[in-house]
Amino acid sequence: MPVRDRPLPSVLDPHGRTIGAEEREAVLRVLDSGVLCSTFGPEGRALEAEMAQLYGRRAAVACSSGTAALHLAVAAAGIRPGDEVITTPISDFGTVAPVLAQGGRVVFADVLPGDGNLDPDAVEAAITPRTRAVIAVHLFGGAADTGRLRRICDEHGLLLIEDCAQAWLGEDADGRLLGTLGDIACFSLQQFKHITAGDGGLATTDDPELARRMRLFADKGWDRTEGRVHREMGLNYRITELAAAVARAQLGKVAEVVRLRRAHAEQLVAAIGGLDGVRVPQQRAGHAWWLFPLLVEDNDRWAKALTAEGVPAMAGYLERTLYANPVFTGYPAGLCPEAERMVDSTLLALPWNEAYTPADVDDIARAIRLVHAA
Repeated sequence: MPVRDRPLPSVLDPHGRTIGAEEREAVLRVLDSGVLCSTFGPEGRALEAEMAQLYGRRAAVACSSGTAALHLAVAAAGIRPGDEVITTPISDFGTVAPVLAQGGRVVFADVLPGDGNLDPDAVEAAITPRTRAVIAVHLFGGAADTGRLRRICDEHGLLLIEDCAQAWLGEDADGRLLGTLGDIACFSLQQFKHITAGDGGLATTDDPELARRMRLFADKGWDRTEGRVHREMGLNYRITELAAAVARAQLGKVAEVVRLRRAHAEQLVAAIGGLDGVRVPQQRAGHAWWLFPLLVEDNDRWAKALTAEGVPAMAGYLERTLYANPVFTGYPAGLCPEAERMVDSTLLALPWNEAYTPADVDDIARAIRLVHAA
């Protein structure tokens, strides 16, 4: 018999989401208003104000997805054909798609073997006269070294963009909120994230000019204060009033979501401590625990064995590093050896959820111990 004979709570079932009366009321409020477009309704602007207040930043711009938020950031950074943007090979394609859409070139820097986040030394070595920005991804909710990356970007005159899609209310080792050191920080409200509006995104900044550019890019370059004039390039990345209203309700719950995920994670860390060959993140203080990453040997065997015990697990998180996808050309195998080793053999990612009970976490720990013993 497997350890689990029933599914764990997940983001694809009602028990694994925090959607309730507040979200229902928000949807009905918008429907009753008859205004579903955020250009003319109050919900999108209210979401932006509440997000800016939550993160202590001067401005937030709401949009249709986390990928859209990153496109706003890349466009505001002025990325043009031939410009280079340095980022990680272990992330969702949404991290790099905006760079390609602007005609830029993605430069992949290797990661640190302990957590899969960008290696600042590799970033610094990848800088050329064409480099314009760095996109730091806080993988699984664990902090990239944004302090060091900030210093590198300042020294070379580069924009630092934080991809916080997986790191709602995460903190670095010094207790600073992830998303407050970059020139722009981008967040996702997609179904699988800590909080959700189905899809949706937010970009925050302290720079009024960057905020202006992002707001224009999200609305077809249309400054509506001067009539139907398009002075800059833009796309339609507007969030809907329905998504914004649901996001506002979810925003009020994100602190509790992260608190519960942290508590469950510490329970699992304690339960599997001392297992030879099984490593948990060293930097756990401030971790947002979007997924629970482990470092093992032969991650494919581990993933299959844990899944057979009723505990879903993903070998490598990705099937391949980003640059190994067919959309890219000119990126050779071996470009980022640490990233390739993690994806191919050592990284194991477990889904994580605020709705887990202590008994659920005990089952996960028991399955890990069983697979380790085998």
